[in-house]
Amino acid sequence: MTGKKLEPSAAAAALIGLVALASAMGIGRFSLTPILPLMQQDAGLTLTAGGWLATGNYVGYLIGALICIVLTPAPAFAIRWGLLCVGLFTLAMGLCDSEPVWLALRFLAGIASAFVLVGTSAWAMPILARHRREEWSGHVFSGVGIGIAFAGLFGLAAGLDAWGSRATWIALGVVALVLAGLLWRKLGADIAALSRPAAEQRPALPRRALVAAACYATFGFGYIIPATFLPALARGYVDDPAMFGLIWPVFGLAAAVSTIVSAWLFRGLAPRQLWVRAKWVLAAGVLAPALWLNLSTLLISAVCVGGTFVVITMAGIKEALRLGGAPASLAVGVMTAAFGAGQIAGPLTVSLFGRSDHAFAWASVIAAAMLILGNVGLLFLGRPSGDAKA
Repeated sequence: MTGKKLEPSAAAAALIGLVALASAMGIGRFSLTPILPLMQQDAGLTLTAGGWLATGNYVGYLIGALICIVLTPAPAFAIRWGLLCVGLFTLAMGLCDSEPVWLALRFLAGIASAFVLVGTSAWAMPILARHRREEWSGHVFSGVGIGIAFAGLFGLAAGLDAWGSRATWIALGVVALVLAGLLWRKLGADIAALSRPAAEQRPALPRRALVAAACYATFGFGYIIPATFLPALARGYVDDPAMFGLIWPVFGLAAAVSTIVSAWLFRGLAPRQLWVRAKWVLAAGVLAPALWLNLSTLLISAVCVGGTFVVITMAGIKEALRLGGAPASLAVGVMTAAFGAGQIAGPLTVSLFGRSDHAFAWASVIAAAMLILGNVGLLFLGRPSGDAKA
């Protein structure tokens, strides 16, 4: 039996990738954000403690990416076991009430979600390329926004019906486990299996790819502050749970729509050019609630940040694959690790200013400055040879 017969269609690969990222990122990575206001209310969690839980997840995400760089796991293997662990660790969040245990669980969920992102990118995008459907990568990455919107709607429903944070964690964990079960057999075998190459055979990433990874790290730092604290900030400004609970679903909806719209509107644009343009919009979204805090700026931030961060993720991974000249998992793993390193600093920065009444504002200004710095680096990266289409 040939590998060709085992390979799924482009439509199947796009759908599987979408569902995998929806679970790993919407639940494994970002479920804390809509549940944080509930944990503040029924578990007495402080904003600083919430920042540490977020940081624990981001540290895990970085560790997971580094493991993928060193071990280069087979993509289908990484997706399967990553999704299963996301479900188990999310479910366990609702079965305990200890902050140290919560921190450990969010750390482990971060490792698992990194495995799924790296595995999905290395599994789905080459299949789409072989089927000449590269533009469908937007459908795959729309899963991130769909998962965020889904988790946000769970948080909204929980706030309106007073489920409590525990029940919400358990419900999301069950959903993640069901999705892991549904995809387990659908992934099939690893066709272009990443053999474990000897160290001397593994190609090194070129300098330009490493510079791009450093710019990607500034993106990780820049977007993570609103991506972690927007609902909690909205809760402090708006009393009505039907209003502050809408912030995260709007964020997720913008993320889901943006990947498909950008793939259609900017299909002739090189990945790095799309990356640069989207980062200017992201910087504006990060700054808006820091300069003027009201419902309008919170919604503007949700749309600008939600509507660009998945587009930048998709463009960054495409650029990594173009510049990398290495196995897909290695190139994506390096970018994911750089992103993870950048985003760890975000919640820590908020916690650093924790005693100030303007902690979020100061951290957001620093985040916007990092985004601008990263864009300057990308502009210089593109000058010597110009942009080439991926």
